[in-house]
Amino acid sequence: MASKTHTAPKAPASRPAGKAYTAPGITVFFDKKRCIHFGACVRGLPEVFDTERKPWIKPEEATIRKVTEVVRRCPSGALHYVLDNGPAEKPEPATVEPRPNGPLFVRGALRIATRRGVVEDTRAALCRCGASQNKPFCDDSHDECGFRAAGTTTVNPWGKKS
Repeated sequence: MASKTHTAPKAPASRPAGKAYTAPGITVFFDKKRCIHFGACVRGLPEVFDTERKPWIKPEEATIRKVTEVVRRCPSGALHYVLDNGPAEKPEPATVEPRPNGPLFVRGALRIATRRGVVEDTRAALCRCGASQNKPFCDDSHDECGFRAAGTTTVNPWGKKS
């Protein structure tokens, strides 16, 4: 019997999916299909992420450090960045956070099977109501279908609650 080897999922490719917004030193990518309008970007750095203007993302309006911090707060993985001269976005330790009456926020080195193939990413909002038209990703259908479920505990792979 042959032994099986397990390799950890890779971080996202050097060019994430979505539209690119470039400034000196950084490019921010936005994948509209993955956005669930959680608003961490708009609340975290409104001078960069402003839905009332076009383009709505202007990474040149803040420091690279601030932009990368806010992009990493995006729970759905709709936002990513690539630095011109620096490390790529690195996955965090794996966590799963059930949101009350909403999706599962998943972070870490992810490998997600979809109808269109495998997606490797560092963040995702996964559907748990069953109504999403973008499965396995959440598309906010839980609001329309009246999905109700408790859950706000963050769990890491070692079983400790945080």
